[in-house]
Amino acid sequence: MVSVSADAAMRRAIELAARGLGSTSPNPVVGCVLLDADGELVGEGFHAYAGGPHAEIVALAQAGARARGGTAVVTLEPCDHTGRTGPCTGALIRAGVARVVIGVGDPNLVASGGAETLRAAGVEVEIGVRAAEVEAGNIAWLTAVRRGRPYVIWKYASTLDGRSAAADGTSMWITSEAARMDVHALRGTVDAVIAGVGTVIADDPRLTARNLRDGSLAIRQPLRVVVDSSGRTPADARVRDGAARTWVVTTADLGANKDDRVDLEALLAELYQRGVRAALLEGGPTLAGAFLALGLVDKVIGYVAPKLLGAGPAALADAGPRTISEVIDLDFVDITQVGPDLRITALPRKREG
Repeated sequence: MVSVSADAAMRRAIELAARGLGSTSPNPVVGCVLLDADGELVGEGFHAYAGGPHAEIVALAQAGARARGGTAVVTLEPCDHTGRTGPCTGALIRAGVARVVIGVGDPNLVASGGAETLRAAGVEVEIGVRAAEVEAGNIAWLTAVRRGRPYVIWKYASTLDGRSAAADGTSMWITSEAARMDVHALRGTVDAVIAGVGTVIADDPRLTARNLRDGSLAIRQPLRVVVDSSGRTPADARVRDGAARTWVVTTADLGANKDDRVDLEALLAELYQRGVRAALLEGGPTLAGAFLALGLVDKVIGYVAPKLLGAGPAALADAGPRTISEVIDLDFVDITQVGPDLRITALPRKREG
């Protein structure tokens, strides 16, 4: 067999890790590739679900005795604690792995320290291989653990002139079926979907992850979160249909901000405690503006239809800026055509000062 370099193995480990997106939370996505002493690939694995075997354990099981004297290439620093599963450091040491190549260190203080444990056992450790790519593939979990709040993606759909609905309030459908299917796939990668009570009353959305062709529900459903300061969510709203867990959040639950509305920072802190690491903010424009004004949005995904309305509500309400110098700058990271629509992905630029 052709020898596989650690760099190429890390590329493969990143691909493997992506297979766990949407099913591992509150754990990270992790991929691992094992090379034997001659550099041949003898095992690979990824973390498939919370409570299941870690990527290193799956790869070691495939490699068997050929792991001895070999190299483990893993996207995230191997864990060094006992939770629902044992420490991966111990498994690597017992298997006789001579070298461990790591993409990024583990920011979780409970599980970190794996590199030091491995070095103390005589294992050669290298950290930082393809770190930027590893970070990008695990950005939601890494950001959440570092900040103690979920990674928030604001998703919106609008016409080319920025309208989220017509002047009479109708909005079905601004974007195409292809774009809507893309959104349902996106819902399947997060732990919670957040919407405001205004959107629930106006549109009565389900906020579930579904296959639009047959209406079937995805096996794993994100928590539905309705931000409803005064408890106006109708008893027969579809978000209460039992298809997924739902939390209608009022000021009585978390306290109010200066405007007597739900404290959004407290909301995110509570969601983190409930195991939410990635959240999709879906509506409406007022709630999105409040999140942006507080700097709580980590990624923006806009589905823009090649349509013009000229009137009607905008996709975004007041987000804080009062003059052009206060504008919220974004950096485009991807622009892709989905059916007739454009999906634009952008990251808020860090503000100085």
